[in-house]
Amino acid sequence: MLVWDTHAGFSPDPAADLSNLQQWRDAGVDYLSINVGFDALPWHNAMKTIAAFRRWILSHPGDYALAASADDVRRAKAENKLAVAFDLEGTNALDGRIDMVEVYYLLGVRQMLFAYNRNNAAGGGCHDDDSGLTDFGRGIIDEMNRLGMFVDVSHCSYRTSMEAIEYSKQPVIFSHSNARALCDHERNIRDEQIVACARNGGVIGINGISLFLGDPAASSSSFADHVEYTIALAGPQHVGIGLDYVFPVGSEDVDAVVRANPHFWPPERGYAVDGVTCARPWQLREVAELLSQRGHSDDTVRCVLGENFLRLAEKVWK
Repeated sequence: MLVWDTHAGFSPDPAADLSNLQQWRDAGVDYLSINVGFDALPWHNAMKTIAAFRRWILSHPGDYALAASADDVRRAKAENKLAVAFDLEGTNALDGRIDMVEVYYLLGVRQMLFAYNRNNAAGGGCHDDDSGLTDFGRGIIDEMNRLGMFVDVSHCSYRTSMEAIEYSKQPVIFSHSNARALCDHERNIRDEQIVACARNGGVIGINGISLFLGDPAASSSSFADHVEYTIALAGPQHVGIGLDYVFPVGSEDVDAVVRANPHFWPPERGYAVDGVTCARPWQLREVAELLSQRGHSDDTVRCVLGENFLRLAEKVWK
């Protein structure tokens, strides 16, 4: 079974200890998308981070491989390596230039979302006015479609996500978003967004953060609940995994960024650093077992654990 985690949310910091990636290898994960930047940080931080992360991964060729294609992911699995690519949470990393999309693509970024919680030049964030996709945002989608990059609408406003899904010529993903019907938080997505994403051919990655699961323990059972709910709406071909897991060691950097940027993480929305936990990579095995025990077929479990995102990468990545 191929296991694909389409978003790891630890601090996009050049000093991050990437030896912690062993946790994903130990859990049997075959592909991981690592966050290298988000809107709360200066755009050039993403460049420093991606340079550091690339160097570290390339210096550990026995255990890790940079993946530019679906075939690279398969090859890494066959060689018992963790395949890695990068993602950006927000378009501020472009510094207002659409031509930067190709630069990031060449450096290994294979997905980018539009607005991280707050509105920016490309579109609206989920904790801001419900503004829609801008002309700049549409230009970014055109370029992402041309290059072969996942258009990601997690963290975005309702209008921006729906307009991006409608506008894109390729399927759009929610890399790490949960069902708002199960947990009424602004970061979660409505049924209409889930259905629209699936109708467009996209995949919704279920998020492991306790605040968005509606479960302080971030249990495997509550994670499976969100998977099942999304399957019921979207179908088993359109659900995947996006844990958003943060390293237990070194996460002080993430905590400091959250405290320093209440605009992006409003305390009144429940972003109390000390009270938020996340499902860990090893729990994916429990999730698979729970889905089987609840009557889902082996094919469905395989699709959710990784094959849906792999299939989409075959279609979108170039």
